[in-house]
Formats: sequence, C-alpha cells, structure tokens
Amino acid sequence: MNSNSPNNSCYHCGSFILPGDSYGLELGGIPRKFCCAGCMAIAQTIHGEGLEVFYARRAQSSDKPAAYLASNEIPESLAPYDDLSLLGRYTRPSVEDGNLETTLRLEKIRCAACVWLCEQHLRRIPGVKDVQINYVSQKVKVDFSPEQTSLARLLFEVERIGYEAWPFEPSLSIEKSKKERRQLLTRLGVAMLGMMQVMMYAWPSYVGDSDITAEYDLLLGWTSWVLTVPVMVYSAGPIFQAAWRSVASFRQTHMLGMDVPIALALALAFFAGTVNLATGSGQGYFDSITMFVAFILAARYVELLARQDAQGGAEALAKQLPATCERVPNYPSSQQVEIVPVVNCNPGEVLRISPGDVVPADGVLIEYESALDESLLTGESKPIDKKIGDRVYAGTHNILNPLLMRIDAVGQSTRIAGIASLLDQALQAKPLMVSLAEKWAGYFVGFLLLSAFLSSAIWMYVDSSKAWTVLVSVLVASCPCALSLAVPTAMAAAQGAVTKLGLLIVRGHVLEGLVKATDLVLDKTGTLTMGQPELKEVVIARPEFSRADALSLAASMEAGQKHPLALSLLRAAEADNLSLATLSDPITNQLGRGLSSGVYRLGSAAWVGAQQIKQEGQYGQVHLGDDKGLIASFIFLDTPRAGLETLLAAAKSRKIAVHLVSGDDPATVAWWAHEVGIHSFQGACSPEDKYHYIERLQKEGHFVWAIGDGINDAPLLARADISIAVGAGAPLATAGADAILTASSLAPLAKSLLLADKTQLIIKENLIWALVYNLLAIPAAMMGWVNPWVAGIGMSLSSLAVTLNAWRLRKA
Repeated sequence: MNSNSPNNSCYHCGSFILPGDSYGLELGGIPRKFCCAGCMAIAQTIHGEGLEVFYARRAQSSDKPAAYLASNEIPESLAPYDDLSLLGRYTRPSVEDGNLETTLRLEKIRCAACVWLCEQHLRRIPGVKDVQINYVSQKVKVDFSPEQTSLARLLFEVERIGYEAWPFEPSLSIEKSKKERRQLLTRLGVAMLGMMQVMMYAWPSYVGDSDITAEYDLLLGWTSWVLTVPVMVYSAGPIFQAAWRSVASFRQTHMLGMDVPIALALALAFFAGTVNLATGSGQGYFDSITMFVAFILAARYVELLARQDAQGGAEALAKQLPATCERVPNYPSSQQVEIVPVVNCNPGEVLRISPGDVVPADGVLIEYESALDESLLTGESKPIDKKIGDRVYAGTHNILNPLLMRIDAVGQSTRIAGIASLLDQALQAKPLMVSLAEKWAGYFVGFLLLSAFLSSAIWMYVDSSKAWTVLVSVLVASCPCALSLAVPTAMAAAQGAVTKLGLLIVRGHVLEGLVKATDLVLDKTGTLTMGQPELKEVVIARPEFSRADALSLAASMEAGQKHPLALSLLRAAEADNLSLATLSDPITNQLGRGLSSGVYRLGSAAWVGAQQIKQEGQYGQVHLGDDKGLIASFIFLDTPRAGLETLLAAAKSRKIAVHLVSGDDPATVAWWAHEVGIHSFQGACSPEDKYHYIERLQKEGHFVWAIGDGINDAPLLARADISIAVGAGAPLATAGADAILTASSLAPLAKSLLLADKTQLIIKENLIWALVYNLLAIPAAMMGWVNPWVAGIGMSLSSLAVTLNAWRLRKA
C-alpha cells in the first residue's frame, strides 16, 4: 500500500484499523499507521533494509502477524530447530566446506513480489551465502554458515517479514501433489456438472423446439445462469487470478500470460449472456462458457498428471518413504520392536526392516545380510547384496531377509533428499527452448488480443449481430495454450524419463546439448574404468604349485585386508569356490612391502625377490614367494565400466568423436584406448591439461560433452559445454556438473542420447501442431465460422494433443 492510502487502513496488511488499536510510526519521512505491533515490526524491518519497493508491487494481505515479531528474540517455538538432532534432520553439508544447506517450505506466498522480498531479506542475513526460491513449488534452498547464523534464525527471519517457513521433508511431498490434484479434480467436477445441466437446458434451442413457451424459456435461461455462476467463480477462479497477476505485472514483464485471453473471453461471454438474458434479446452463451471451462480444466488435469509424473525417479522415491517404522529401542540387549513415526527417529537409533518394507532413513547394516532393490535410486535393475557394514539408503526396498540398521542420516541429510534438492534446482533452470517458447507465447497473446478486437470492430460495420460472437470466438480459439505447453511438457517428461534411467539432470540445457554434441571427452579411472582391479592372470613360477594352490594361499594371507588388490584376490578365490589355506604363523604387515607369514611373503617384486612382469594396461601386480623363491605372480587389470560399449556405439552412430584424457601414464592410457576403440587419447594429463584439451576443441568450433568422476575432474567438467559426473554419495553434492549419473552403468547415457533426439522430434511435432492449429483457427474465428463453444473444444483438444504427445516420452 502506498502513501495515499486511507488513514483508517493498516500500511502493511491493508486491514481496517479499529478505534484504539492504532500504532503509529514514521517510515521514509512519512507517518504510517498500523493495526498491530506485528505489522509495525514487519514494515520497520522491510524499510530498514531498503526493501520498501515491495509495497508498490505486492498482492495485499489481511493476515495479522504476531506481536512478538517486534522483538529480535527467537521464540521458544522455533528454538528446538537449533538442536543438533533436528539440525541433522533438516540440513545437509553444502558444496562449500563447513557450510550447511537446507530446503524450507514457504507459506503465505501470494505473488512474485513476495518471492522477491523473501529472497532479498534472507540474502541480507549475516552468514547466508546463497538463496534460491522456486515460486512454483514454494520452496527455498538456503546455503548458510552455521557459525554465523542458525536454522531457527532463518525460520524466524522469514516470519519477521510476514511469511512462514518450515523445514521441508521429502517424504511429505506426496501430500502437496495429492492436494493439487484433488483441488483441480474438484474444480473440474463442478465444471462438468454445470456443463451437463446447462447443455440439457439449452437443448431445445439446438433442435429448434417451438413448443417451449417464453416463460419456460426465460426460466431455463436464468437456471442456466445460476448454474454457470459457480463454474465461473470456483472452477475458473484460478484462471482469473492468474490473468490478474499477469496484467498487474505487465509493467515489469511487458508480456501477458495465456490466461489473459481466456479470462477475458469468459468474462465477456458471461457479461454478454447476462445482459442478453436480462433484456430478452440475443444468445445466452452459458452452454459455451461451461463447456469451455470443463474442457480446459480437463486438459490442465492431464497436463498436471504429466508434470507430476515427469518428476519421476528420486521424487517418486521420496514419496514412497513410509510414515512409520519398527524401532529396536533396547538393542543389543533386546530385539523387541516398537512402531514409531519415522519423523521421531534420530541418528544412532536401530531399526528393523522386514522383507518387502521400504528403508525409511540412511544408515549402516549391523545385523543380518540381505539384498536391496535400489533401482529408482541408482538405475541398477538387479538387487544389491548388502553385508554387515554396508550402507543402506532411504527409499530402497528390502527384498531378502529381515535386517537391522543403525541410522546415521534422516530428513534432509539423506541421499534421497539431496537428489530431490538437485531436482528442484533442475526445475528452476529453464532450458533455452522453454524460455523462447514462453517469450513468443507472451508476445502472441498481445497479437491475439489485437486481432480479436480488430476483427470484432470490422464485424460491427459488416454485421453487428456477429461482432460479439466473433470477439469471444477469436479469444478462445486462438489462445496460445498449445504453443506455450509444446516445449515445457516435452522437456519435463524427458527429464523425468532420464531420471528414472539413472541420469539426474541438474541444469536444464543438457538434453538440448546432447543433440548438438560433436565431441565426447572421457576420463579413464572411475569413468571409462571402475577403478576396481580384477585378477586377470596368475603366472605360476614352480610346477609343484597349481593356480588353485597359489590363489588359496595368497587369499589366506590377504584375509581381513582392505587394499583393492587384496579384495580382488579374495573375490577371485570366492569365485573359484576355493577354501582358504590354514596358516600356522601369524600374518605381519610390512609397510610399503607386503605381508609375511612364516616362510611366505606376498607383496612387491622387490620384497619377494622376483622380476617385475611387463604387461600393458595393467592395474598392478603382487608376487607370492617362500624361502625357496617365487611361487606365483598375480597380475591385475582395471575393469571397464558396464555399458561402455553401448555408449561408444551410440556415439559412433551419431558421428560424435570420442577422446580419452587421463592422468594415468601414457602407455596405460594408450592400451585402454586401443582396447575399447578410441582413436584420440592423451595420458599424463593434469587437471589443467584436461581443461586446455577441451578449450582447444571448443576453439575449433566443437560442441564438447565431457564425462568425469565429479571430484578430480572439476576443471574438465567446468569447461565442457555439457558435463556429466559419474558417481554416487559425495559426488552428488560436490560435482557441480550439469548432470549426475547415479547408475553404475554408462548405458543410460546411450539411452539419453536417443531420448534427446526423440525429445527434439516431439518438440517439433508439438510446435508444428500448435502453429497449424492457430493458423487455421484464427482466420476461421475471424470470419465468424466458429461458435465460442466449438472454439473452446478446439483449443482444449489442441492443448490436450501436445500434452499427450509429450507424455509418450515417459515410455522411453
């Protein structure tokens, strides 16, 4: 509210000030009046930070804030959020060391000005490093230093400017989705009922029934009017609200939303129908209005289902988190369980997960081995065997045996919450094609309004009885709903599909970039290969020892060791079903050399007294010997990542040049390049060398797609036009890449290439359909060949067509 507001209205909330309840304060040199201390405190805070422009652009509120906001003290109701157990639930480590990140759900957000005020105010709080608000989901992601501010302070500061914020729990997101669907479905139901009844009353006029008397005709007309009112007020209410917001913000955006012509057409048709009914002349239009609203809400309901389904993957997984779980309060003395709400569980507590149940939190398996389905989290379709000490993640399904786990992360600290946060970030970043489509749709609305009023004015001279009908028909028939939905629905559906494959898109340009990619740059260790050695060959030096004898003896010495080569020996012995040899002497670890047990030695060539075996591409080797000399040499090779062959074949089919750059020695890199069929390679590369390698390609006009492990490949990922980090756990939070491959296989990237092509094709189909429809509909409506209700059906079916076409990407 501005300075010329009435003296009896509150400057902040606009409500009427009761006699004796007035609070006065001078702000910006102008005396202001308030209805309560809370409003006065909020206005003082806003002006104190130089954010008073908010009052010129906001939507009005009549909510009265609490009086305690006048104080700077955090209220007792918010203080528990600084407790360490709750802090662990509602925050997660940030990319910047020592900082925390939290996602808050904002309440009472009414318009873009509210978003602007919240963001500006939070950024001014000492310790807040970054603020990102998603207006659609009404969530805010805050990066802050726990040494300078706190979670409770963030919640209180949002409240101090007139809003509410609560820590967001991913498992509760289903409630918002359900509520949104339920509200839209209810509005659609009211519109459908109104349409059926009004169409029934309008039937005599369709068939030209002359037996209806004037009194009955008038009664049917006013009954139709009564039935149309709730459709206009309730069912079409959000359309009018969106249109009003678009008009109100026109001075800032210089564009009008697609709801503006719809609202204008509905308002004009209802006004004209009411006037005609009252004067007893002309059409009623109520059948057209109700049918139009019903059809457009039906199209939007399908669009909503597609949008919510497109969130897929991690968001869908978050919705599956159980509300209750089985806690073991007296472990290990007793394994008696109690049923408790998941929100009451804390790190350190022990849970029992029965077969078929969903794991409610992140933790470590402490008893009973099992197998878990992590497909929606990682894209891996096979169940993952879990042993004692292995990590288990919230949202995964226990398949085999009942297990006991100790919680180490709940709420926003869980891996699934981190993925959901990245999805929010992806939704905030609009791809270029979406931005362009929205921009042109906004300009098209202006063209549409001009065409509608111009054609109506021409018809006033030609045939004034058709002017009003033509105006409404043009507004309805040529609404750019299909045009504005053509790109975003396809992109949303495609992003949902690749998320389910195991590729988490963080920035919106990835799918567009995959279509344009000319070069693919791969790192070796951790990307092209797994970085996990496998026993490739056993070279026996003495005939009295067989391969099984040597491997059994070496595995016995490595039992309990955690070195990658030791684990590889143990896996090889287990794969051959070998029983470990019994050693009479204890095993001693000689640092930097190897292991010894009595006369046996296992380790480096120098330690055992053997010759190093030269073999290209090897990961490493160990040697086994005794007091008589060398027994056997074990040669290890890194394992290629699953799906590599599929990815390289897909790149070759698209004529994408593949490059291998690695910090490994040139001979090893060359061997791997020849092994997998890559012709361009470079070894012994520092992170800076990788950066410059991509820079050279880009200077030659190439569009570079890079894949790295997300940790030591930061420069490589930062320089590339599209970057994908391979990894799970820590890399999810630190990669900073455009997309993250959560699956262990590279096959999803090959599928994503095909999906990117299919997405481009569907976008083109949608745009062509929307363009052809408008080129046909606008002239037909301007010529007076289309009635408003026919125009409404055509526009709704057009929107429905592009949504369903985009929905096909879900099956990719």
